[in-house]
Amino acid sequence: MVKENHAKYMNKNLVSVGLAAVGVAMGPSAFAQGMSAGATPKMWNISSNLRGFYDDNYAVAHNKTGSFGFEVSPSVSANVALQQTDIGVRYTFGMYYYLQRADNGINPLDYTHEGDIWLDHSFNERFKLNVTDSFTVAQDPLLLQGGTTVRANGNNLANRAQVTINSAWTREFSTATHYGNNLYLFNNDTSSGTGTSSAANPSNRALLNRIEQSFGNDFQWTFTPQTMGFIGYAYSWVLYTGNEPIANYNPPAVGTYYSNARNSHSHYLYVGVTEQFSQNLSGTAKVGAYLTDVYNNPVDNSTSLAPYADINVTYTYIPGSYFQVGFTQDQNATDVANPNGSGQLTDYQNSSVLYATINHQITPKITGSLIGQYQYSQFQNGQYGGTGDQSVNAGANLSYQINRHFSANAGYNFDTLISSITGRGNNRNVVYLGLGANY
Repeated sequence: MVKENHAKYMNKNLVSVGLAAVGVAMGPSAFAQGMSAGATPKMWNISSNLRGFYDDNYAVAHNKTGSFGFEVSPSVSANVALQQTDIGVRYTFGMYYYLQRADNGINPLDYTHEGDIWLDHSFNERFKLNVTDSFTVAQDPLLLQGGTTVRANGNNLANRAQVTINSAWTREFSTATHYGNNLYLFNNDTSSGTGTSSAANPSNRALLNRIEQSFGNDFQWTFTPQTMGFIGYAYSWVLYTGNEPIANYNPPAVGTYYSNARNSHSHYLYVGVTEQFSQNLSGTAKVGAYLTDVYNNPVDNSTSLAPYADINVTYTYIPGSYFQVGFTQDQNATDVANPNGSGQLTDYQNSSVLYATINHQITPKITGSLIGQYQYSQFQNGQYGGTGDQSVNAGANLSYQINRHFSANAGYNFDTLISSITGRGNNRNVVYLGLGANY
């Protein structure tokens, strides 16, 4: 299972000081998307942001603690376009200083690392290869998008890789064969903050360290130059690697669940269509279902069938200005494992996500953007089965291009989590003002 690419790039605009906004459901649809569109127009590019901010809930916790601070985030990227191959790399380092954390005797600094690597290669006119890899090292759960809902201390890693081979067998028929590999490695941080993991107080490492893999194929028919239909299948498997206790059986005397009790296989089957309605309007709709088997649970092996969807429409109404709206339905990992009275463990969440963004070039030098997302995630089995989390994320940003190399920007972001679990919900407001440099 793979994170949706739209989430990664859309949500980075939602949270200020360079932090992303929300995790979303996983699914095979992201395999067909590349990152080469983010390549710089010249061979290399250096940029940096300096921002001041106020974050009223930097721990993303139920009990708020706020702080003023500042961010420095330099970035370097390079892109080499050869005759048949396009290769690119991008790296961004983030340093965030929280004044009130320093006043309270807490380490005031957070560091983040973000990188992207992509390769597009055309063997000939019929066969093309796309390879992408994206990694994040961070503490903020909204940037990691790995399943935790509160700040995770230390250097936590999320790495997402994709390989896609596009093959045009005839003028009307083609295939897209895709493989994805996601790796999540969390530090041994617990909800109580003690760092001591147990079945009663499992760590992020116990609950969320995992490898997600997926392999599939899309069969595509080009009906007209504007319309392509497809049918696809993907097989995914999730292996939890924490090898630590995550919950006690019910009753506890029977034994203990370990991380790998949530290992699963999933089969995705879907149909869809991609339509270029006009030069400025395009859309893709993909619908189907997935069957998931949590096969390694020693008490109750669980199999469930659920709908799958990935629908999006993009409208570019004037050059530099566009509107996008979309919906996804899929599953994702969760940091909740509590068993119910029958001993069923919480396996994962089924999530519905509705998102929209608008980017508008107000003047040649001023650009504004609005972005929003609503997500409902229902727990599959366990103590809270049938209930779930609701999250709302919204952001506004205004950028002014001072000259070719310098810009100013300001923004506001709002995030809230409403949960059926007492003490899990939180909300967060962030405002920021900064300067950017680009060369």
